[in-house]
Amino acid sequence: MSDVTSLTIKRPISVRAVVTPTWKEEAERELSNGIATADQQLAQLEQEGQNVIDQVRRQSANPLDPRVQDQVAQIQQQVSAKRSELEEQKRNLLQQQAKIRELEMDQIVEQGQLESTCELKVGDNLVQKMQVAIVVKDGVVQSIEESIALEDSVVQSIEEA
Repeated sequence: MSDVTSLTIKRPISVRAVVTPTWKEEAERELSNGIATADQQLAQLEQEGQNVIDQVRRQSANPLDPRVQDQVAQIQQQVSAKRSELEEQKRNLLQQQAKIRELEMDQIVEQGQLESTCELKVGDNLVQKMQVAIVVKDGVVQSIEESIALEDSVVQSIEEA
């Protein structure tokens, strides 16, 4: 049996963005596109739901038959559940859009995460090795930070803000 003195591990890397006019415009554009997509999906859902209901009623000899009514009710329930899901997504996008508008220039916000590998050796501080962030400004890496304080109050997550 041999003693291992190092190994390669995967670790998450926080991507933090400096708020700039360009960043704000891009973030708002992405959210606006998401909102428009949600609106399109809602309209399509309503249309498709109504088409299916109409088709069920046309194919039935007696549209007032309780089995047909149950089938229509099930379709309406499925459409309603999907509508609620899409409306919730749209609400979340609108909330994120409002938060982005409130951000101040040069503020640093969490934008996402990447994954990387790093070499871990005997004697290394695992917590420090796991706490890494990249700060970008308009897509250009400004800094790579290790051992980030967990209580960093300057950084604010868009989703949590």
